[in-house]
Amino acid sequence: MVYNPLWSSPPSSYRKLVTLYEQQYNDAIAKGDYLPYVWPYRSLGVYLVIVYLLLPPTASKLVSYARYPVFAFNVYWAIKAIRECRSAAVSTGYGIGLLDGWAILWLAAVLIFDDGRSDFHRIEKAEVVEDIDRESSGHTIHEDKDAVSKGSADDHELRRRRTHGPLAEEDTGTEVSITTDKYAWQNHPANFYQRLEWVADLVSNFRLIGWSHQINSIPSPPPSILDNLQPSAKPLKQTPPVVSTGVSRYPDSKTLVRTKLTTILLGYLALDTLKVIMMSDPYFWGLTSAPPPSYLPFFVSSSASLTRIWRLLISLAATYVALESIMALAAPIFVGLIGPRMLGLRAATWQYPDIYGSYDMVFRKGLAGWWGGWWHQTFRFAFEAPQKYVVKKLGWEERGLKAKLLGLVIAFVCSGSLHAAGSTTMWPATRPLEGPFTFFILQPLGIVLQMGFSELLRKIGLREKLPSWVRGMGNFVAVHVWFYYTAPRLTDDFARGGIWLFEPIPISIWRGLGFGAEGEGWWCWHGKIITWYSGQNWWQSGLAF
Repeated sequence: MVYNPLWSSPPSSYRKLVTLYEQQYNDAIAKGDYLPYVWPYRSLGVYLVIVYLLLPPTASKLVSYARYPVFAFNVYWAIKAIRECRSAAVSTGYGIGLLDGWAILWLAAVLIFDDGRSDFHRIEKAEVVEDIDRESSGHTIHEDKDAVSKGSADDHELRRRRTHGPLAEEDTGTEVSITTDKYAWQNHPANFYQRLEWVADLVSNFRLIGWSHQINSIPSPPPSILDNLQPSAKPLKQTPPVVSTGVSRYPDSKTLVRTKLTTILLGYLALDTLKVIMMSDPYFWGLTSAPPPSYLPFFVSSSASLTRIWRLLISLAATYVALESIMALAAPIFVGLIGPRMLGLRAATWQYPDIYGSYDMVFRKGLAGWWGGWWHQTFRFAFEAPQKYVVKKLGWEERGLKAKLLGLVIAFVCSGSLHAAGSTTMWPATRPLEGPFTFFILQPLGIVLQMGFSELLRKIGLREKLPSWVRGMGNFVAVHVWFYYTAPRLTDDFARGGIWLFEPIPISIWRGLGFGAEGEGWWCWHGKIITWYSGQNWWQSGLAF
């Protein structure tokens, strides 16, 4: 069923279009064509996975194999929501498909391609108290056995080390105690409360920072952690504070919080500006064939190519700023507000490295650098997990050409499927397969073509003769020419689905000063974001988004 209006002419205001979509949505709900997304009912699949992971540690094969039907139910439940649920809020509609699609991919990675109950370990503090007899110089070491959970004694046996440094001498007596921080790999804990925290971290820490499976495009924990960490079957490789992708970890909490608060403030102002710019162009309302907006200079508006480039750049800027601003919220809350006294290592500064890498990766590695270095790597582990599983089963060389090509294809098929799921659940009519899915599955082709051309230049002896800045500009041009022809499949679908109609901020400076649409002012959030929905059965009732 298509809900896009058949415009004979564009609506006079994007807000009238939003009202029209809300009316269509309410009519469809009343007729039973779709259902609202209701929490917690629609999250049942994820909750079942969490309950499974919270079962006490056991060597039972039955419990281990139970993860397959648990995951199968999660897949069924997610697909059911994608097919049945819509939202009048276009951004929430996109989120239905995106989050349910992500539930499938992420839980496949931590349940199927690895066993979430036995294969994952995270770094946890293990306090060691050393009593020193000053007269005899004897050392007696006591380990805090409650500092890490005891999934198994082997996994949590701590290395005993002699501590050097000043002694905390007591007023009386000849024996003093030194408390030093040691760190251990914590597997699936036996203690329920520790297990609850462990599972919550596992299912929400998508880059697996501080875990045995941490992605390799971000910095490792600092030397103060790794140097005092017990040996592991899968040790983390120590990296500098800034890795080759340009992603940084922060030296202290003040720098981290200050940087992220600055990012949020600048992002807020940028989103306000971008929203006004975008809503002055009916293209971003969903009318993808709309003529150029009147505010563009004539040399841009008179050129179809320059108009396309402008709209692509605005779409990229809005996506980049929105993601960076949202993800910057975590550090001020968990590090600055709650802090390590409540959260322990989960509030350590190294747990919050940058989201994006350096744009220099594009100049250095072209399209592969764009996707593998500069762009955010939030989904990387889930996208890589199927490839690693298949390569291991087939016995291929992990870094061989076949494995790399397979990894490229699988990663972008996963990404295309994820974004196509989001496109499917947006309220206006979209083209999930023709749009975002095709865009993403074209990216491996572009990467292979660029790498092949680079290899050809190397073989004929030309690549090394070119100055580095020429090679960098060649990569830059190639990437943006590629996106000029392929990116509209994604950005047009975003616009067509109404994703830019979403209101990202509550108060607008520009609209308060009169630069917005008719009837707009300082306050931007209108209508009901969350309502109570009463279903046919009590368990189908809840908060409707």
